[in-house]
Amino acid sequence: MTKPAPYIHPDAKLGKNVIVEPFAYIEADVVIGDNTWIGPNTCIMEGARIGNNCKIFSGAQIAAVPQDLKYEGEKTYAIIGDNTSIREFVTVSRGTKAHGETSIGSNCLLMNYVHIAHDCILGDHCILSNSVQVAGHVEIGDYTVVGGMAGFRQFIKVGAHVMISGKAFVRKDVPPYVSAAREPLGYSGVNALGLRRRGFSNEVINQIQEMYRVIYMSDYNTSKALTVLEKEITPSKERDTIIDFIRSSERGIMKGVE
Repeated sequence: MTKPAPYIHPDAKLGKNVIVEPFAYIEADVVIGDNTWIGPNTCIMEGARIGNNCKIFSGAQIAAVPQDLKYEGEKTYAIIGDNTSIREFVTVSRGTKAHGETSIGSNCLLMNYVHIAHDCILGDHCILSNSVQVAGHVEIGDYTVVGGMAGFRQFIKVGAHVMISGKAFVRKDVPPYVSAAREPLGYSGVNALGLRRRGFSNEVINQIQEMYRVIYMSDYNTSKALTVLEKEITPSKERDTIIDFIRSSERGIMKGVE
């Protein structure tokens, strides 16, 4: 039996060996990289830029018009990096004039029913579990793992190598290399297991743990803690990443241990 054909606009640009399954819908001004699989009943809308070796599963919608009243039809994009899997019924909105694009990195996994709103930036190697909901203008760093049904308010920033528990609601910025849990969301230790899996040495992990002891378990306020870290902790990439992230946080970082 002949398969029903997908709809592919003649102006869409598909790379080599792209497979488009029945009932998929692909609009104009779409670019899809080599060896990508577009599943049945997917909707790839104007402004989508999908990388090589991606998999977009049934019911997913990429580059939807933003759910934002300030959007006025301007030309914006939704960018998906190489080797990323978008599972069933994921929605990714394209950007607004505020940033111009929504960007998801390479080697990411977005599980069923994840929503990524306009102007978000996800780094590489991120995993968002089922039904994670990300509001507009959120930035999530590389190698972040988010448990199922977690939610993010607008303009939140999450550092790299973070683990966030399921059903969490992220109201404040989450600094790099930590685990975050409980309600309200708070510091629950350094993400040591994840760091070891990614090749961080025990020496580096110990330094990160010492820094967060100063930030979250001392009597210092945040400003004083950063000053102490700059004076007492040996300079390193990780030290500077933590200090720079916290110092640049506009919403403030999540609470510590109570």
